[in-house]
Amino acid sequence: MPRFDLSIEELRAYRPTLSEPADFDEFWTSTIAEARALDWAPRIQRVDSLLSSFDVFDVEFAGHGGDPIKGWFVLPEGEGDLPVVVEFIGYGGGRGLPHERLAWSAAGYAHFLVDTRGQGGEWGAGGGTPDPVGSGPAVPGFMTRGIDDPSSYYYRRVFTDAVRAIDAVRGFDRVDSSRIAVAGISQGGGIALAVAALVDDLIAVMPDVPFLCHFERAVGMTNTSPYYEIVRYLSVHRELVEQTFHTLSYFDGVTFAKRATAPALFSVALLDPVCPPSTVFAAHNNYGGKANIEVYPFNEHEGGLALQWTRQAAWLADLVRESSPAIAG
Repeated sequence: MPRFDLSIEELRAYRPTLSEPADFDEFWTSTIAEARALDWAPRIQRVDSLLSSFDVFDVEFAGHGGDPIKGWFVLPEGEGDLPVVVEFIGYGGGRGLPHERLAWSAAGYAHFLVDTRGQGGEWGAGGGTPDPVGSGPAVPGFMTRGIDDPSSYYYRRVFTDAVRAIDAVRGFDRVDSSRIAVAGISQGGGIALAVAALVDDLIAVMPDVPFLCHFERAVGMTNTSPYYEIVRYLSVHRELVEQTFHTLSYFDGVTFAKRATAPALFSVALLDPVCPPSTVFAAHNNYGGKANIEVYPFNEHEGGLALQWTRQAAWLADLVRESSPAIAG
């Protein structure tokens, strides 16, 4: 894939002004309040996973509309409360099997991997969370489900589920609720940015090659899905361009990034045809707190993969040490 976006110098300075709905904050405040009013106690069941040195739990908690959302909670055996990494999943994937993602737990963290409603059928080992909400006309995929109105849009439910995951994990045994980080790749990174804006007291945010950012630029810039799903939809529903982008303006990672304050470590790949580099830099450059970004000049959407994880783990370990009572006190 040849370079197709701005130069690295232009990317580092790129700070677009987005169309932001006047009731953005009210919309999300009321959305989260409605979901919390439908709360029920999470169901947590220990799993015989055949993994030594780890405790594994199958979790179900209340998401948007009180809908049950699945997750894996994995932590190293032992005693004492641990900092937590809550991870969100890339587009089309599900939570899979508990042994597939052990890096954070092996590094000494409690790890909560949150399923994405309705997804899990395109790659990996599957998901376990249906989306019981219907949709009007849409193209295959998730990007246009309920897109005729912000209140019915698919990602309203997904982002709410993610906030409720933070609410749920705070009550789990062996969790230090004052040290919760969020992470995710692609769609997971976009979800992490939304959570960073909607939850005040996170210790860190780690969005890798984040999706769902700067829709006004991304849609039409690449012919690669998932953004291309919106192009296909608008090629049929020609009269709905304004309404479609109005809906998307409530879900843009750049707008969320402006409201986030926890320290952040982004990553971007300069040959990425799925999440164009300028859309990632738009979120990074508008971030409301301290933010760093790792740049991979010769990678596509795979980004930094294992190398990026080592950089995240070292960066997060420093934040955790700085926040420990022995040091902070």
